[in-house]
Amino acid sequence: MTVLILTSEADVTADLVVVHLNVSGVPVIRLDPADVTGDVALSGEYVHGAFRGHLSAGGRLVSIEAVRSIWVRRPGAAATRAPAPSSWLTEEASQALYGMLRGSEARWMNHPDAARRARHKPWQLRLAQRCGLPVPATLITTFPQAAREFSERYPDLVVKPVSGAHPQDPPRAVPTSRVAPGTDFAAVAFGPTLLQRRIAKRADIRLTAVGDRMLAARKATAADTDPDQVDVRFTPSDSPWRAAEVPPRVAAAVRLYLREAELAYGAFDFAEDADGTWWFLECNQSGQFGFIEVDTGQPIARSIAEWLAQPGPERRSQVNGTNRAVS
Repeated sequence: MTVLILTSEADVTADLVVVHLNVSGVPVIRLDPADVTGDVALSGEYVHGAFRGHLSAGGRLVSIEAVRSIWVRRPGAAATRAPAPSSWLTEEASQALYGMLRGSEARWMNHPDAARRARHKPWQLRLAQRCGLPVPATLITTFPQAAREFSERYPDLVVKPVSGAHPQDPPRAVPTSRVAPGTDFAAVAFGPTLLQRRIAKRADIRLTAVGDRMLAARKATAADTDPDQVDVRFTPSDSPWRAAEVPPRVAAAVRLYLREAELAYGAFDFAEDADGTWWFLECNQSGQFGFIEVDTGQPIARSIAEWLAQPGPERRSQVNGTNRAVS
């Protein structure tokens, strides 16, 4: 049984997992949907109540029925590197590839439908609340007056994008920024704005969840850090990430979050305040983990490889209307 990895060729994070799969002797095929009709070919046959499908990439051919798990890491849009790309071809190729894979019995990390839903930050915040994770007071609005009233209740605010990276090529990360005193918020009317109470944090927390396994890392906030520097990604720091214990209540809430979101992998970001409370900021369903593994030595890549290598459910085929186990 083969592990299928859908990601870009330059994804070095996926390389870390492939190494562990190779050492374990688990067959793996890696492809980028962007290469469909170029270096990637596919075929599916639906005859007499049965399905037979195949994928070809890098000179290797694999049966879709022989795929035990699928890791959707950071794939490109289907067929965008085809000899004659078009939006129509991208839709056709996406329907063909993901439609065939959705019909398989492979385990997903993460299923495309669950991953697409999990990207929505407003949905994340509500789910985190329902699961018992502390969430900073947050407002998403296009009403300037609502923003002004919110800032009166919570004078110390940050602003961040609702969707994440700016859609340019290559994508540019938009930092979380502190809201300046006296802001009039008139510009809120021109686009949805996410305002959030600033957590005076003593540390940033990254909790990487792989199946039932949780690996948390903590990066302490230096005493001389400028309070206007609120985004750990853009704050110069000599403090390394260090392995941390996950509080039992947080662990239980995160497991519930993953179950409700139908995710097998999630990279959770928290802000730890002076009382030690972990405030939920977001969950990236395909977040990076290499920088955490380098600093802490935590076996994140190995944990992902082990999850992908697990056997899937017993496969069944239907021949002449009769269900039969497939070995």
